[in-house]
Amino acid sequence: MTQPQQSPGGMSPSLRRWVPPPALAGFLVLLGLMFCLSYVIGASAGPVAPGMHSSGTGAAPESGSPGPHGHGGAGGNRTGGAR
Repeated sequence: MTQPQQSPGGMSPSLRRWVPPPALAGFLVLLGLMFCLSYVIGASAGPVAPGMHSSGTGAAPESGSPGPHGHGGAGGNRTGGAR
């Protein structure tokens, strides 16, 4: 009698079909580790600009009043010429 032929690696053909290539699995593991590492570094560094807050209203600032970043609003009191 003939013995059933096994695929290399000792896995059944249906199971082997669902296993990703080793290079892809390694890339995904490395990508996950890099994401976790960058998250930990970012969390330990803290906010980039601690004093920066959103206006919360969503409305445009009044003409000449400071905007959400401390700059003059649209229109302001600018002059057209160079100084």
